[in-house]
Amino acid sequence: MRRADRLFQIVQYLRGGRLLTARNLAERLEVSDRTIYRDIADLVGAGVPIEGEAGVGYLMRSGFDLPPLMFTRDEIVALVAGARMLQAWGGANMAAAAQEALVKIDAVLPDAERQRAASVRIHAIPAPEMAPDLRQRLDALERMVDEHRRIEIAYRDAADRQTRRHLRPLGLWFWGKVWTLVAWCELRDDFRMFRIDRIDRITDAGRFRPERAKSLARFFSDQAYLRNTDAGAQTGS
Repeated sequence: MRRADRLFQIVQYLRGGRLLTARNLAERLEVSDRTIYRDIADLVGAGVPIEGEAGVGYLMRSGFDLPPLMFTRDEIVALVAGARMLQAWGGANMAAAAQEALVKIDAVLPDAERQRAASVRIHAIPAPEMAPDLRQRLDALERMVDEHRRIEIAYRDAADRQTRRHLRPLGLWFWGKVWTLVAWCELRDDFRMFRIDRIDRITDAGRFRPERAKSLARFFSDQAYLRNTDAGAQTGS
């Protein structure tokens, strides 16, 4: 790792008032404690508001940040490619935000890194499936997930049967060409996934209070347990 990158990482680790010792930082950055002491001294000398001392730990007052000017090549590729994919496959607001993010990234990068960003050869082509109404539906669901809004949906299953569900929307998954909503279904009293392109109508049914047993973290935990159980059955353990 370049020293400039390491200094940037130290600032990111310390931002927001988190107390870390030189040993903590040295282990994360795979350098010696003495190297961290020198880096901290140089950052303080440059005006970075780091407080603390050796043997106690270091922290940085909240409100200080550095512009992200030290992206690696792989990070630039990931950011540009990810933004382009959201432009092609995200909601309308997501696509606009991705475009703005690319503009801001371009504005803060040094010339060499800006040229790297412009030369990224990864592109995403929007498919006809991503019609404007689907993009708007995706934005609406993302907002309702974020705001913990209970919803009622009109839904068509794979056999084109109509049903109504009351849901607690928990998260959105993208499967390459299909978006799905992960939700707690009050009809089934369990987690369910719904294809967004089969949702015909969404009605806001008021805010719900998050519960651990009906959370996305619990859904992930249950999925991991099922995968491990299946693997164990296949191996005979």
